[in-house]
Amino acid sequence: MPTDYHNHLEKGTLTLDYLERFVNQAREREISHFGISEHAYHFYQTKDIVSKPWMEERRYYDMKDYVDLFHEAWSKDMDVKMSIEMDYTPGRHKEMESFISSYDFDYVIGSVHWVGDFGIDLAEYRKEWERRDLYEVYRQYYDQVVTLAESNLFDIIGHIDLVKIFNYIPNDEEFILEQYERATDALKNSKTCVEISTAGLRKPVQRLYPEPVLLKMCRSKGVPIVFSSDAHEPSHVGADYGKAFQQAREAGYTSVMTFTKGERKEISF
Repeated sequence: MPTDYHNHLEKGTLTLDYLERFVNQAREREISHFGISEHAYHFYQTKDIVSKPWMEERRYYDMKDYVDLFHEAWSKDMDVKMSIEMDYTPGRHKEMESFISSYDFDYVIGSVHWVGDFGIDLAEYRKEWERRDLYEVYRQYYDQVVTLAESNLFDIIGHIDLVKIFNYIPNDEEFILEQYERATDALKNSKTCVEISTAGLRKPVQRLYPEPVLLKMCRSKGVPIVFSSDAHEPSHVGADYGKAFQQAREAGYTSVMTFTKGERKEISF
């Protein structure tokens, strides 16, 4: 009974027909717990939380339309969870909490995509990696992972080691392990689960998120997991899950967390 909790409609439309294509793919791949978690920056209601020029060009949704879509889906017995993926924004905890509590989400994903004005996973910013101090970017990235966990606002942290996306990775193993340790120390004291995401296999790094050693640290500290594909098109729903299951089992996991209206339940896989 796997999960796929991290998926996006942004390449299509907020319509029942497009949503149904995702739900059907999840059913075909026998995914029992499926959800959509659109990027929060697309919505007018998050402007007071985070506003960057790149985002403002892509802020074109209203939360009312989003919520209405799910109610329409549920009225037709479509099995889909309603979620959001929020860009974790330091200094905006009250604003994030207010937004999250305003909607009846099944769960909420928090992710780190920005280090200051640097969109670390965006092709438009890729040249910035050559201009910046790699160790400082990593340190600041994991600073946010730590405070994201400490905020206890989120049910899931998305692609916890996204910072590796373009294969810019420090050679200092001790430094990397230090970042992993402080991230997992923060997570073990929070409600936040870690997703095993197959999206990294479709990125330049061509690796799962998180790295095996980081996932084993999560397991040793009792941090729960979910499975996600981070699909931006229907065909990617549940993609490469065999590799995700294998990595989870190698780390010692035998169960995943599921969510319904904020309530969590652990199930075996």
